[in-house]
Amino acid sequence: MLTLYGIPHCGTCKKAIAWLNDHNIPHTFINVKTDPPNAELITTWVGQLGNKPLRNTSGQSYRALGPERQDWSDAQWIAAFASDAMLLKRPIFIKDGNAVLTGFRKSESDLLALLT
Repeated sequence: MLTLYGIPHCGTCKKAIAWLNDHNIPHTFINVKTDPPNAELITTWVGQLGNKPLRNTSGQSYRALGPERQDWSDAQWIAAFASDAMLLKRPIFIKDGNAVLTGFRKSESDLLALLT
């Protein structure tokens, strides 16, 4: 089972969903604005991917954190992600309960290997 976490109006999320549909890959979409992931789930993702790949460094929420964010621990990032889901890079792909990818910048073959 494949689950995507993102926001509906995100261009990258739209592109990922279209790609999944074009490849007949069944998936579920979870809107992080209306159904944000909790700290426990985010802790699992950080354990699987690390906190850096989960950071949405292009968003306003990230820039508002200030320069001290460079020295934050995993626990501090988990708390920040849990309090503001806009800090999470989108989409986040969860396959069979494991975080396998953030964003959507892989080759076709890499995407097929990770998501099918």
